[in-house]
Amino acid sequence: MPAKIQGKIDVHHHVYPPAYTAAIKAHGGDPSGWYIPSWTVEADHAICREIGISTAILSCTAPGPGIEPDVEKAQQLARTCNEFSAGLRDADPTAYGFFASVPSLLDTKAVLEEIDYALDVLNADGVVLMTRYGSDNHYLGHPSFIPIWDALNKRKAIVFVHPSSPANYRSESDWVNKNIPGPAWDYAHETGRTAIDLITSSMLRDHARECKIILAHAGGTLPYLVGRAAGLLPYSFLRSKTCEEYLEDARMFYYDTALSSLDMQSAALRELLKDGYD
Repeated sequence: MPAKIQGKIDVHHHVYPPAYTAAIKAHGGDPSGWYIPSWTVEADHAICREIGISTAILSCTAPGPGIEPDVEKAQQLARTCNEFSAGLRDADPTAYGFFASVPSLLDTKAVLEEIDYALDVLNADGVVLMTRYGSDNHYLGHPSFIPIWDALNKRKAIVFVHPSSPANYRSESDWVNKNIPGPAWDYAHETGRTAIDLITSSMLRDHARECKIILAHAGGTLPYLVGRAAGLLPYSFLRSKTCEEYLEDARMFYYDTALSSLDMQSAALRELLKDGYD
């Protein structure tokens, strides 16, 4: 029986298993330009105590196990990361849970196998997905991901969506502005883009309706821009939905508030979600 949890639960809480850190370094570092923090369980416990977190749901941040281009290596990296997180959870079940990492969604079989193992054997709390996969525009509404969403939907899984780099960010030489690493600016846009992709592709309603999808960072740019899209799309080639239906789709998501505590950020989110979504 799971341990009873009381107090604050942090669903956006990153862990850096040694194998994951080593893999990122081996491939030239995080493509977003962000540094790799030194992570220890002792320091993490101290931070949780300091800011009053009772339970942290661990997840590996971008770029994810797909940093390994070889499918088997990516699958092994995901497995190693998940077993590391499960070990932390098992050692202190009230302090930790975890969202399982998966290989690149371009490798359907490997992803489905890891979902089964993580949820059925390791008892993960859910799955973490990146906003985009591969070297092009495979955002989460891409039709090739239907089998993965169907599997998650059947399980009514919790899916934590974390931003990754845009398609043209493969290394530091691709940055538009060397003074602005991805997490400072592009990540918010990537979250908004994959969310509207899920909506406009109908992936959200047709294949992920039963999932609880958590968007990182208050949904990135989605709360600010979805009204614009909702107002324009009914007059474009996407005429199957009304403005209000697009907004209702955006309200199907859950939103964490990491890096999003300023009034100017929360105002847009509250305006979108209205009453009853606090």
